Amino acid sequence: MSKAKDRLGVVYSTNPDFHYQTDHTEEPDTLAPNKQMLKLWLDKKSRAGKTVTLIEGFIGKTADLEQLCKQLKSQCGTGGSVKDQQILIQGDVRDKAILWLEKQGYKAKKAGA
Repeated sequence: MSKAKDRLGVVYSTNPDFHYQTDHTEEPDTLAPNKQMLKLWLDKKSRAGKTVTLIEGFIGKTADLEQLCKQLKSQCGTGGSVKDQQILIQGDVRDKAILWLEKQGYKAKKAGA
């Protein structure tokens, strides 16, 4: 039995052959750190002139991505968040982040200009 929150707007159907389907896709399993290729970008767009380090390319479950973000924030001594399968860390901390990620076994490099 599915919950009403999972139905995304469908409340009732008079069609006896109706079967509700969601667009929910399975999250991929988290790859080992040595198989991940992370790219670190410096971004200022749509952030009121503030600089953020954007980390993308993580393949895995959202919970593991959030855990990685938490560790990076702690290591860099700054705030951040996870949004759209990307890690956003406040400030230009690309060098610190790359060093820490490489110590953890990740492949990481600076991207962009």
